[in-house]
Amino acid sequence: MQTDLLCALIPLFPLLGFAINGLGFRRIPKSLAGAIATVAVLASFLTSCFLFGAFLGNADLTNNAGPLKAVLFDWISVGDLDISFSFQIDQLSLLMLLVVTGVGSLIHLYSIGYMKHDEGFGKFMAFLNLFVFFMLLLVMGSNYVIMFIGWEGVGLCSYLLIGFWNTNTNYNNAARKAFVMNRIGDLGFLLGIFWIINLFGTTEYTDVFKQATSLTIGDPEILAITLLLFVGAMGKSAQIPLYTWLPDAMAGPTPVSALIHAATMVTAGIYMVVRSNVLYTLSPLTLEIIGGIAIATALLAASIGLLQNDIKKVLAYSTVSQLGYMFLGLSVTAYTAGMFHVITHAFFKALLFLGAGSVIHAMSDEQDIRNMGGLRKYLPVTFITFLIGTIAISGLPPFAGFFSKDEILAHVFEHNKVLWALGVLGSALTSFYMFRLLFLTFFGEFRGTEEQRHHLHESPATMTAPLVVLAILSAVGGALNLPGGGWLGDFMAPLFEGSRQVNPEAFAESTIEHSTEYILMAVSAGVALIAGVIAYAMYVSRGAVPAPDAAERSLPEQVVYNKYYVDEFYDAIIVRPIRGLGDALYSFGEFVIDGIVNGVAWLVRAGSNQLRLLQNGSIGFYVFAMVLSIVAIIALRFFVRF
Repeated sequence: MQTDLLCALIPLFPLLGFAINGLGFRRIPKSLAGAIATVAVLASFLTSCFLFGAFLGNADLTNNAGPLKAVLFDWISVGDLDISFSFQIDQLSLLMLLVVTGVGSLIHLYSIGYMKHDEGFGKFMAFLNLFVFFMLLLVMGSNYVIMFIGWEGVGLCSYLLIGFWNTNTNYNNAARKAFVMNRIGDLGFLLGIFWIINLFGTTEYTDVFKQATSLTIGDPEILAITLLLFVGAMGKSAQIPLYTWLPDAMAGPTPVSALIHAATMVTAGIYMVVRSNVLYTLSPLTLEIIGGIAIATALLAASIGLLQNDIKKVLAYSTVSQLGYMFLGLSVTAYTAGMFHVITHAFFKALLFLGAGSVIHAMSDEQDIRNMGGLRKYLPVTFITFLIGTIAISGLPPFAGFFSKDEILAHVFEHNKVLWALGVLGSALTSFYMFRLLFLTFFGEFRGTEEQRHHLHESPATMTAPLVVLAILSAVGGALNLPGGGWLGDFMAPLFEGSRQVNPEAFAESTIEHSTEYILMAVSAGVALIAGVIAYAMYVSRGAVPAPDAAERSLPEQVVYNKYYVDEFYDAIIVRPIRGLGDALYSFGEFVIDGIVNGVAWLVRAGSNQLRLLQNGSIGFYVFAMVLSIVAIIALRFFVRF
C-alpha cells in the first residue's frame, strides 16, 4: 500500500502544479508560480529517491527480474483483454524517474530566471509541469497502453511549448511540424500495440515478455511488431527519416530545448526499445536495421552540425547524432550501454542547452555565434560549465561522455568493425563541432554590437546554480559504470534475463582482451582530442570566423550548411503534393459539391416562388383549377391504362 501511494504521488505532484498554475496563471504572481512548478517536480524527485532507496533495500527485487507493480484501478475490460491503470517499478523505470525528475527540476529552477520577464510565465511553467507528468506516465506504466498515453502526452506538450511564443508564425510552423512528424511515427507505434494485443492477448510488459520467451528467434510476427514499434521510436527520438522536426524545435524557449532534447521526450524511443528488449533480441534483423539507421543518423547530423552558426541549432543536431549513438548501442544488444549514454547525455546536453540559454540571455537574444566571441571574460561561470559539457560530449576522459560512448563503441567493435570505424568518425565530428562552438562563442574578440557589449553580464543564481550541478554530474557521471564491471551494469542485469534466455549468445561474456579495450579507448579519445586541436587551430590560433553569406562558401559547404536540402526535398515530394491535392479537393468541393447543393437550393427556391403565385386568393380561379384538374384526371384514366 505504501508503494502504491508513492507511485501515485510521483506523477501527481507535477499534475497538481499544472492544475494550479494552469487555472490561476493570470492571478498567481510570477514568483509563486515558479516556486509551485519547481517544488512540484522537486517533490517528485525526492519521492523517486525514497522509492529508489526502498527498492535497493529489498534484496528480492534487486536480485531477480521480478518488478514491483502498483495497480491504481482497473481500466479497460473487453472480452479476454484486461488493461489496468498501473505502474511498474523496476530498475529501468527507477533510473528514468531519477533522470526525468532530477534534471527536470533543475530546468524548472533555471526557467524561473530565464522566463521571469515573459508575460506568459505562469502558463509556461504549467506546460512544463504537464510535460513532466506525461513523461512520468510514459516511464512508469506497466503496459504499452499507459506508455502510449504518456507518449502522446509529451507530443502534445512539445507542440504547446515549441510554439509557446505563438505570435511568431515561424514558431507556430515549427510546433506544427513537430506535431505532424511525431504523429507519423505514433501511427506505427499504435499499430505495433494492436499487433501485440492480437498476438499475446495482453499489453502488460511482464505477460508479453513471458510469452515471448517461448517464441523462436526471427519469428515474422515479432519482426513486424518490433519494426512498427521502432517507427514510433524514429519519430520521438528523431532518427532518419523523421528527424527534421527536432532542429526546428529550437523555436521554443531554451528551457524547452533542454527539457525535450536532454532527459525526456527524445529518450522515449530508447526507453521503449530497452523496455522491450526481449522482443528486439528475438528479432536480429530489426536490430540490424536499427544499427544501419542509427549510424547513418549519427553521421548525417554530426556533419550538418559542422557548419551551423545558430548556437542552439548546433546542439540540436548534436542531440540527433547522440541519439544515433544510443540506438547504435541497442542494435548490438548493448542495452545497458545505451541507457548509460541516455543518463550521461541527459547531464551534459541539459548543461549545454542551459549554458546556451545563459549566453543568449546575456547577448539580448542573439543566437548567431558569428556575432559572439570573447564571452569567457564576461560569463565566467557559464564558460567553465559549458567547457565541462563540451569535454563530456566530445568523449574525452575522465568526464561522463567518455565512458558511456566508449562502452557503446567497444560493444560495436565486437559486433561489426565497419560500424565501429564509422562510430569513431562520428565521435571526431562531434568533438570538432562542439569545440568549434565553444571557441567561436567564448574565445577571441567580441564580435557583437557595442550595445550588446554594454549589457553583457553573468546570469542570475537561479540560472547558474543548475549549470554548476549539471557540470558536476557531467564530470563524475561516468562513475556509474566504469570499465570492468560498473554499478549500473550489475543493477540493470535482471532486466535482461528474458533476452539471455532467448538468445544467450547475444549476452555472452565479451571476448575483447583488456589490451584491445585499452587501445580502443585510446583511439576514441585520441581522435576526439585531435579534432578538438584542429578546431582550436582554426578558430582560435587563426581566428577564423564562418562566412557571413552564401557567396563565400564552396558548393560542398553550401550543401552541408543547408542540411543537404532534406527539408526542401520533403517539401517537394510530400508537403507540396499533399497541399496541392488538398487545394484541388477544396476547389472540387467548392465548385462541384457546393454547386450541386446550392443548385438544389436555388431550384427549390425558384420553384417555390413560381408555385406560390397559384395561391392568389380568387375563389373563381380555385374552382376553375379544381374542375380543370378533375377533367385532366378523367382524361388520363380514360386514355392511359394504369
